[in-house]
Amino acid sequence: MPPKQPTPTPPAREATAPPPAGNSPTAVPTDVHILWINAGLSCDGDSVSVTAATLPSIEDVVLQGLPGLPKVHMHNPVLATEVGEEFLAPFRAAARGELGAPYVLVVEGSIPNEKVKAEGYWAGWGEDLETRQPILTCDWIDQLAPGAVAVIAIGTCAAYGGIHAMAGNPTGCMGLADYLGWEWRSAAGLPVINVPGCPVQPDNFMETVTYLLYQVAGMAPMIPLDSMLRPTWLFGKTVHEGCDRAGYYEQSDFASEYGSPKCLVRLGCWGPVVNCNVPKRGWMDGVGGCPNVGGICMACTMPGFPDKFMPFMDEPPGSSVSIAMGAPYGRIIRTLRGFTNASGNRETKWRHRGDRLTTGYQETVTTSN
Repeated sequence: MPPKQPTPTPPAREATAPPPAGNSPTAVPTDVHILWINAGLSCDGDSVSVTAATLPSIEDVVLQGLPGLPKVHMHNPVLATEVGEEFLAPFRAAARGELGAPYVLVVEGSIPNEKVKAEGYWAGWGEDLETRQPILTCDWIDQLAPGAVAVIAIGTCAAYGGIHAMAGNPTGCMGLADYLGWEWRSAAGLPVINVPGCPVQPDNFMETVTYLLYQVAGMAPMIPLDSMLRPTWLFGKTVHEGCDRAGYYEQSDFASEYGSPKCLVRLGCWGPVVNCNVPKRGWMDGVGGCPNVGGICMACTMPGFPDKFMPFMDEPPGSSVSIAMGAPYGRIIRTLRGFTNASGNRETKWRHRGDRLTTGYQETVTTSN
């Protein structure tokens, strides 16, 4: 491993950056940078997922296809054509407070605890030009977060720690709000904004970014977030509430094998308790999404994922109680609905050929004075 790098003293996390050069605090910016760090503990799956967004797409945002948005400069390691120092230049400028325009910081991957190791480092990105040692991911966050107008944790790893933060991991990693603090605020007064998912649903992320860009442009109110810092309009309902299979649950009609169109709870689906909009939104251009294509919900958008939802594929422990309580009701409802369905599938008796009208029609005879 490389020799241990001296850890610089990070700036105060509650610090407020000065307004961008050339702008007053209330001026609407003409340019906004999106500085995207994927050097947390991650697989780059969120960057790849976002390329499938359509509502809006990355191209819509970067090429100013949406009215009222400032010019957006996207700096993403997976999508950039620049490499090396050319790519890192805006990040270094922002760290020095010299970028000259407001920026949104996007962090992908869980944040390691660099204080729980004997030597080396867990994650780094780029190198210190003086020491030629890697710059730790945590140091980038310490330097860039205070000056950002908004900080977004993309994917469950960055939001809450995700797979890398499960019990037994050696890195002590965590989500971005755990690292910066749940009471932390950006230069524009925003908390960390979590857009979870493993990976993130692409339109969920791009819609959140677009909302923030409109907010920076003074065209949207403060972004509404829930207690876990997720956008409320995206994560305010459960998988179950938007699932096409929910009617089977109500009737206690459950799948016993994969491939069945019925409710998947007994096969390990956590949908009734998971905040996620994928069944309603789909995955790519309205198509797909875990239960929509026959897969169980594994709760990947939840702060307790994965530890509180394991072992996967096993029936959730609490579901057996609700299933048992609902079974008699479900059987009665299925039977009664079966009768009504059979009746509704028969035509009425007066639709027939012949010389007799049996509809019940009675001719009204009018008389004139």
